[in-house]
Amino acid sequence: GCRWQLQRRREDLATSKLPSKNQTKLANGETEVHHRPKRGWIWNQFFVLEEHMGPDAQYVGKLHSNSDKGDGSVRYILSGEGAGTIFIIDEVTGDIHATKSLDRERKTHYVLHAQALDRNTEEALEPKSEFIIKVQDINDNAPKFPDGPFVASVPEMSEVGTSVLQVTATDADDPTYGNSARIVYSILQGQPYFSVDPKTGIIRTALANMDREAREHYTVVIQAKDMAGQVGGLSGSTTINITLTDVNDNPPKFPQKNYQLYVPESAQVGKPVGKIKANDEDLGVNADIRYSIIISEGANMFSISADRDTREGIISLKKPLNFERKKTYTLNIEGVNTHVDPRFSYLGSFKDTATLKITVGDVDEAPVFSMDYYIMDVYENSPSGTEVGAVTARDPDSRNSHVRYFLDRKEEGINYFRVDEYSGVIYTTLPLDREDMPWHNITVMASEVDNPSLLSHVPVTVQVLDVNDNPPEIATDEEVIVCESSRPGQVIQTVTAVDKDDFANGQRFSFASPSQLPVNPNFTLKDNEDSTASIIARRRRFNHLTQELYELPIVVWDGGEPSLSGTSTLTLRVCPCQRHGRIRMCQGEAFLSSAGLSTGALIAILLCIVILLAIVVLFITLRRSKKEPLIISEEDIRENVVTYDDEGGGEEDTEAFDIIALRNPAAAEELKFRRDIRPEGRKHCGPPRIHRSPSVELDEVDVHQFIKQKLVEADMDTSVPPYDSLQTYAYEGQGSPTGSISPLDSPGTHSEQDFNYLDNWGPQFQKLAELYGDPESDVTT
Repeated sequence: GCRWQLQRRREDLATSKLPSKNQTKLANGETEVHHRPKRGWIWNQFFVLEEHMGPDAQYVGKLHSNSDKGDGSVRYILSGEGAGTIFIIDEVTGDIHATKSLDRERKTHYVLHAQALDRNTEEALEPKSEFIIKVQDINDNAPKFPDGPFVASVPEMSEVGTSVLQVTATDADDPTYGNSARIVYSILQGQPYFSVDPKTGIIRTALANMDREAREHYTVVIQAKDMAGQVGGLSGSTTINITLTDVNDNPPKFPQKNYQLYVPESAQVGKPVGKIKANDEDLGVNADIRYSIIISEGANMFSISADRDTREGIISLKKPLNFERKKTYTLNIEGVNTHVDPRFSYLGSFKDTATLKITVGDVDEAPVFSMDYYIMDVYENSPSGTEVGAVTARDPDSRNSHVRYFLDRKEEGINYFRVDEYSGVIYTTLPLDREDMPWHNITVMASEVDNPSLLSHVPVTVQVLDVNDNPPEIATDEEVIVCESSRPGQVIQTVTAVDKDDFANGQRFSFASPSQLPVNPNFTLKDNEDSTASIIARRRRFNHLTQELYELPIVVWDGGEPSLSGTSTLTLRVCPCQRHGRIRMCQGEAFLSSAGLSTGALIAILLCIVILLAIVVLFITLRRSKKEPLIISEEDIRENVVTYDDEGGGEEDTEAFDIIALRNPAAAEELKFRRDIRPEGRKHCGPPRIHRSPSVELDEVDVHQFIKQKLVEADMDTSVPPYDSLQTYAYEGQGSPTGSISPLDSPGTHSEQDFNYLDNWGPQFQKLAELYGDPESDVTT
């Protein structure tokens, strides 16, 4: 069989020192290739250097078939990636060249196909096969820091070797070939404070006890170099900005050990009077300070607290100052860090102390009352000028000026009191009534004689004590209901009394009937000895028609000292009662109560109803006065042509159209059936009978009597409509031998016209269809 031979470049073959599995190294240094009979390809990879800059095309390798005898009869063909553009082949020799500069970072290898053809016959001498051309890397890319520059922080006072940050550089060169991508890190700037690990790029502290308060920010420059740091390697650098974070390594310090503060004695309690501050070079919570007063006589008078924003100690007053009692105070103030780091306890205690001397300033003060408020009492009805009580004030200053008293006249209302200007004694100016106003609030003011502008106020509350000056009375003024069905001994109602005096004098009552009056035969009063009394009936059978109202006088005594009495008269109303549970109400009152309407409302409703009825009656009267006669003309009544100005009863109403009585008064007596129902016709066979005129057959009848009779029947007939109707009766008289010539009473004749089509005209023509639809009916009416 045939075989391919692939020849590498000389420098590539030199790198292979050991024979492969299909090769045998001969004594002269050449290699004999062992061939398999079923496969003619002997493949090894081609290599081509990237970034070739020479003037000639770069030789890649050679393709050779064992069928090639060197006579040019074999033609080599190359196809695949870059064939003909990047890679070209000599068709005769099989040499492959690269015509362009290649970049491994863009494409690492190319896949191509080789084929050997007979130049004369174009037959394939070898089957098409695939091979690879790899681009061999050179160091043409410098390391880069894609995430730089960097920002990092590390606590101050950290130990040597504390990790700060790890930086990583990348190299686009082939890490599997040579040292082009082997990176080594080094520090260019930032020594001796920091160091970097050459292999990992970890930055660490290199100097102990770095103090943030001395220097806070550092700039470190790190370099990354490939070729393992050898000469000729490419490098890149990045910057790291490192900040030292704060730790509590500095105790608070007062700028000075002794302070002085002036506070006037008029300073308000709870208000700030001064401030003091200890400095701390730390930041944030590491600089928080708690202030306190230690071992000081002024700890009961003053307090200190920390301001979170300014970190100052705010001194406030706890109790009022008095220059006359104490003029100076000495405070020992301590400032302590609230967040202490035990790692730095070796630096000492994180606190400091200072001494504050407070001087109290003398101020001319307003008079001071002996009490914050006064409560006094006086009996009601006391005469004017009665002493109520006294207030006392003094000048707190050392000169002890005289004090004058007066009332605050800005208060509204009647002035029931006055105060003595010199003694402070309060007197009444008018008699007081506890029932009108049980409490009085006044304000007493005091001023110094030497400085009247300084005023002080004190509230005074005066309670008016009760005396028994109001008689009791019955608690209700409403009428007492007495049912007609009351029995002797039955309790009609239980009454109570009220007294305007307070509980001590007015809440124990006794009841009795007036002794000077005769015994009441109808009712009696029973004292229940629990401040209530019961009204009891003494007889039965009360009748509101006989006597509706009774009066019952009742005398009530209170339990005060002295005891007072009052007489009240109750009105008792008799009326029929109905029971609703346990409550008894008169029927009239029950109606009003159930309706929920007052008497005025009922009267208004009745007036409205009367007005509406009057309007309706007036309207009906006017309507009747405008009606016209039903019969407009009397020229021809033989056909009973009547004009109506009111509506009739519909199709079934034949009352006004019955004219039989007009011509046959005697026959009307026989027609006592309902005229709104059509009588059944008598059917007959044979020739029709000839009817004679009724006027010839009837005897003489008095028309006047007939009309009167019909009038009585119309008045007594309950089946007629409720409105007036006009019935006209006419009589042609008797004695005509020829009879009546009116066609209305002639016997019905059969019309030759067929009226059955009226049945199809609908319900509106039903009556007409009944009248004309049965030609065989024997019409006798």
